Amino acid sequence: MTARRFFLLSLLSAALTADAAQPNYQVTIDGRTLQGTPLQQSTSQLLLLARDGSYQQVQLNEAENLRRLPGTFRSYSQSEIRGRLLREFGRNFDVSGTGNYLVVHPRGKRDQWAPRFEKLYRSFQVYFGARGVQLKPLRFPLIAIVFPTRSDFLRYAQRQGVSTSRSTRGYYSHQSNRIILYDVTAGRPSAPWHENASTIIHETVHQVAFNTGLHSRSAAPPRWVSEGLAMMFEAPGVWDARKHPRLTDRINRQRMEVFEEYRSTRPKGQLASLVTSDRVFHQNVLQAYSEAWALTFFLAETRPRQYTEYLLRTSQRKPFRAYSQQERLRDFTACFGDNLTLLEAHYLRFIDGL
Repeated sequence: MTARRFFLLSLLSAALTADAAQPNYQVTIDGRTLQGTPLQQSTSQLLLLARDGSYQQVQLNEAENLRRLPGTFRSYSQSEIRGRLLREFGRNFDVSGTGNYLVVHPRGKRDQWAPRFEKLYRSFQVYFGARGVQLKPLRFPLIAIVFPTRSDFLRYAQRQGVSTSRSTRGYYSHQSNRIILYDVTAGRPSAPWHENASTIIHETVHQVAFNTGLHSRSAAPPRWVSEGLAMMFEAPGVWDARKHPRLTDRINRQRMEVFEEYRSTRPKGQLASLVTSDRVFHQNVLQAYSEAWALTFFLAETRPRQYTEYLLRTSQRKPFRAYSQQERLRDFTACFGDNLTLLEAHYLRFIDGL
């Protein structure tokens, strides 16, 4: 190990062990200057939390002029991030602020896009506040990027190294902490808004959950947990309960129809497989998503206290550690009991009864 790298590691080790206010560092990579606070390090690389909320991977042998800055780490202000976004996306886009959100969207489309993200953020707060969950305050302004066409969206995703499928309409990026999507209606005023609505709701729930302590970006929950929560909110009775107060309004009809078709071939004991592994999402995506929704809806409706306890439990894991099958099972049974056969019977009976 070179003396220079040893010095860098010693400096960063001290920063990583600080529990209180986080130090702020500056480093130059390929002529680009980054500011942030270290989250994780190895002998060769460093994970830096940048002041816009993104994660930046730094190769230590490429790092230059690493130094600690006066004061402690803090986010860029909303006005600072807005200026950076305007420079990044150029004159064909506006950047609209809505309180907690900065939304990059085609020029002149503020009212069509920006307020919807803010409304969903507030709906999320109301839903969990009513269940006694104290969500953490936002550390960074939340950013959403809306492209006018699918081709623009795909080009951006490709530049970011994100793989997409033909059905992908948007995604939440853990690395950039941004929502990225496109206008499915291609700006047609007469097109029904619901074509965009489910994508906005789904990805906004991901982003808000990962930024308010319900999920952890550095220790992600099982996939069924994050996807199930996002799909549950797609139903109007969940994200807008005041206007849609009935149980039937809280059912995600699209996911339920897929689950009903799946019931005849669903393997016995599938609950344990879903809880302990993400493997089912690589085998049959539609069935896995429908089951994630169904289990989440069952737990949220029939065991709300245990469900929120479980969400918080999965968010408090040690950062950047693998989540083994044994640990997943332990955390689940600690909240819902160890008789998974009985729980599965109750769960399926509840869904069938809908």
